[in-house]
Amino acid sequence: MEREAGSGCRQRSDKAADAVGVEEKSEEDVETEEKVKVLVVGGTGYLGQHLLQAYDHVILISNGNGYAFDLAFTHHSSPPPHLLVNAIPSSIYFQVDLKTGVGFEAIFNTFGQPDVVVNCAAISVPRACEIDPATAHAINVPSSLVKWLQSFEKRTTLLIHLSTDQVYEGEKSFYKEEDIAVPVNVYGKTKVAAEQFISENCPNFAILRSSIIYGPQTISPVPKSLPIQWIDGALAKGEEVQFFHDEFRCPIYVKDLVDIILALTSQWISEGKEMQLLLNVGGADRVSRVQMAEAVAQVRGYDTSLIKPVSASSVDRGVKSPADISMDISRLVQTLKIHPVSFKDGVRSTFATEARQ
Repeated sequence: MEREAGSGCRQRSDKAADAVGVEEKSEEDVETEEKVKVLVVGGTGYLGQHLLQAYDHVILISNGNGYAFDLAFTHHSSPPPHLLVNAIPSSIYFQVDLKTGVGFEAIFNTFGQPDVVVNCAAISVPRACEIDPATAHAINVPSSLVKWLQSFEKRTTLLIHLSTDQVYEGEKSFYKEEDIAVPVNVYGKTKVAAEQFISENCPNFAILRSSIIYGPQTISPVPKSLPIQWIDGALAKGEEVQFFHDEFRCPIYVKDLVDIILALTSQWISEGKEMQLLLNVGGADRVSRVQMAEAVAQVRGYDTSLIKPVSASSVDRGVKSPADISMDISRLVQTLKIHPVSFKDGVRSTFATEARQ
């Protein structure tokens, strides 16, 4: 769709949606004349699935008109999980090789030029990046995606790219976006290279330096271990478990991250202004692994004496890990008026959501 400058958005009644500027679909919604085309790259992953579900359940209000989201997503394995496909039947999916770019042309031919592309695809396990740096670089630096976007005649696509807090060195607390990125491992280095490539080659982008993402399981359960669920399972056994006391992050609740991406989408479509944005995207709290475990134990009623603090240096993980990459999120709050929940509240919401599923 053509972006319309000067338009506004109706709000949902809940607090999070007030910042997002979108509205939940209802039975009374009229058919929209146009749709906002959104492509989620890496749509079968943890964040990708939560995003697709969110986009499928909201509409954008612009100049008094309602616009639903026309959704597409990419996947690496074939076929994509049937639970996800069945849950969002209106979406279409494409198999894409991010190394070579094979598959992107089929998206354009079938789906057209997206208004927004959200890149969630990455090799995000630091040890895997150390083992195979070349593959990590090929996947984590989205050169084939960016080159595909450059092929469009109209420069009307916004790229929202997920980066990481591991671009920071980890030698102090509460890093700001303007602090120099000094990554200590291959994963962080590939993400810095990605940020540089995007900023040099994309006219419109939002780069989100995300901390640990946590929250409820996805529609189609992802194979990787989820942080809150892993802690819960370990403590539920009633045995002592070791957790690091000297590594600090600002974990972000997945629904907060989704609201941030929806807000950027709404701003891009409604305002029609150039966007070149870099944001730290973390939760409200700086916490160690011990503090994360304590929060889970308190919410679930486990014995906190089972949590045994140890130093990160006591374990060889096969990769160097930054000690303190907590982030200052003032720019996020000021830019989008979104206030991420506290870690403990996010843990409560995680278990409450899973209990309803």
